[in-house]
Amino acid sequence: MGVRNYLIEGVSGTGKTSVATELQQRGYHVIHGDRELAYKGDPETGEPIDLALFQGDGDIAFRHRRHIWDVEKVQELVTDQSHAITFFCGGSRNFWRFIDHFDQVFVLDIDVATLRRRLMERPEDEFGGKPAEREFVLQLHVTKEDLPVNATVIDSSRSLDVVVDDILARCVGPATGK
Repeated sequence: MGVRNYLIEGVSGTGKTSVATELQQRGYHVIHGDRELAYKGDPETGEPIDLALFQGDGDIAFRHRRHIWDVEKVQELVTDQSHAITFFCGGSRNFWRFIDHFDQVFVLDIDVATLRRRLMERPEDEFGGKPAEREFVLQLHVTKEDLPVNATVIDSSRSLDVVVDDILARCVGPATGK
């Protein structure tokens, strides 16, 4: 939906939703990927899967790796140029299927102590709120295995205003074109 399209990724708890909300409050066009594009499916084929069979704590990695975005919808949105800039915020385990459509990719990153604190503050019905999920997210934070490589890393342990200002300053093109 933008002349320029940016992806903002990061492990759970790094601030993707907060950044998305702040960008919207500043007048930018934002796609909340976890709300608008995400579903549970096969990362290779995109076929939806029924996770009702995989609800135990031992299946956290299985469920997490099937949190994907609708590739066709992403492609459709990035070709619509009705906005100067569109930010796609959220996590997707199939980002490699559409990452080339973005002008730049940002990965939010924080120190372990801040991440642990943020996850501890989450309600149990939000991913990362349960102890086993929290430990899984902390492991992903260490390994960086689910994150795009060659992305611009943004320290999101700073105040939200500073984080968003940093992202905007790094955007190529009309940074003020909302």
